[in-house]
Amino acid sequence: MKFGVVQFPGSCDERDAVHAASLVGEAELLWHADPDLKGSDAVIVPGGFSYGDYLRAGAIARFAPVMESVIAFARHGGLVLGICNGFQVLCEARLLPGALLPNAGLRFVCRQVDLEVANGSTAFTRACSSGGADSAGSGAQAQHLSIPAKHACGRYYADSDTLSAMTEAGQVVLRYAPHENFNGSVADIAGVCNEQGNVFGMMPHPEHAVDALTGSIDGLAIFQSMRMAAEGATTAAESARA
Repeated sequence: MKFGVVQFPGSCDERDAVHAASLVGEAELLWHADPDLKGSDAVIVPGGFSYGDYLRAGAIARFAPVMESVIAFARHGGLVLGICNGFQVLCEARLLPGALLPNAGLRFVCRQVDLEVANGSTAFTRACSSGGADSAGSGAQAQHLSIPAKHACGRYYADSDTLSAMTEAGQVVLRYAPHENFNGSVADIAGVCNEQGNVFGMMPHPEHAVDALTGSIDGLAIFQSMRMAAEGATTAAESARA
């Protein structure tokens, strides 16, 4: 399992993303000006301030040569994870629905947040559990993940029709737990996937929650899920060829 981690001018979390991914597989940096994905099984578009967030966050990075390859990779079913600025880039590239707007408080915020796994069956959350009822009810209790967030433009927005369709299709993957939605995201959304389920964006930073010394290892579940999905896809392809 090999992860490719994109590096733009202004990225600041690509090294942490490489480290986190290397805990479950191999990982290599991909330079923004080089379209070669170097045989990656999954691509991570990391956090930071690509191209200084000029125009708007992610707007310029979307046109980088490497992103043309990432877009083609995604359209052929490849796994793509966008974290924070990476989420913004994927929305600008129309690989994900909706947009990330300035925080409701118009301030940069850095804090630990609790997230609820709204859909635990995706390629990015299958190592987690999801549900809505408590343990005494008919459903499973949704898993909570403790992961840091740090952004000024992380308020997720989609129009009501798009949001209804996304909710019905299971594209809302992560929500801020009660009282944790500090940026004003619609419906407490913290992470969404595309209709096909192979592209996922989240504002909090799972790569900063992979070591108990930093207070949480909950972010590892995201990377472990991606490895499970990639290895499952490989096994299925090998079985089909056989």
